[in-house]
Amino acid sequence: MVLAAGRGERLRPLTDDTPKPLLAVRGKPLIVWHLEALVRAGVRDVVINVSWRGAQLRSALGDGRQFGLAIHYSDESAGALEVGGGIFNALPLLGSAPFLVVNGDTFTDVDFSSLDIGSNELARLVLVPNPEHHPNGDFALRDGLVETTGAPRLTYAGIGVFRPELFAGCSPGRFPLLPLLQSAIAARRLGGKRHDGAWTDVGTVARLAALNQLPHDALRP
Repeated sequence: MVLAAGRGERLRPLTDDTPKPLLAVRGKPLIVWHLEALVRAGVRDVVINVSWRGAQLRSALGDGRQFGLAIHYSDESAGALEVGGGIFNALPLLGSAPFLVVNGDTFTDVDFSSLDIGSNELARLVLVPNPEHHPNGDFALRDGLVETTGAPRLTYAGIGVFRPELFAGCSPGRFPLLPLLQSAIAARRLGGKRHDGAWTDVGTVARLAALNQLPHDALRP
């Protein structure tokens, strides 16, 4: 699943007329970088949730055939449901097996084919060194398990493998992902993997501009 429903307030005015996953890095929309990487990893079915300017995303990406994918859309046209609610809303399209989730407004060289999930884990997150704009991080990682306390602190990359069981007991509507992750941590069922390669949260106009100024060899193929 690629998360693409957000409004992108901090990227205004760019996102006033364009959904943020369609903002370009070196002439290619952010979400297309993800789709191409997913194809390289062997993924053939992708769910994309859409809300703000969703029609533009549907028009640009179509049914996914141009990328070698089958794209299915999870509609949030009545209002974006946040990450937790958005994933829960898409569960009927995602099936009963573990699934990969990727934030559509990140840029990274994570090898999606290298990601897995332990038999006892409800989810496994990709964690990265803290960027300048988020110096205190989100979690710690110890012996492959994510913890709320400890050092060093790391930042959730917006990439993870999830089991549908993580969302057991949830109800339709808008809700965040964090409380579900905290419950999994308390049960010692949230795994993690550190990534030290390229990763950018393209959350502001300045960060998008900086990404576009990187030399070509700093971008993933």
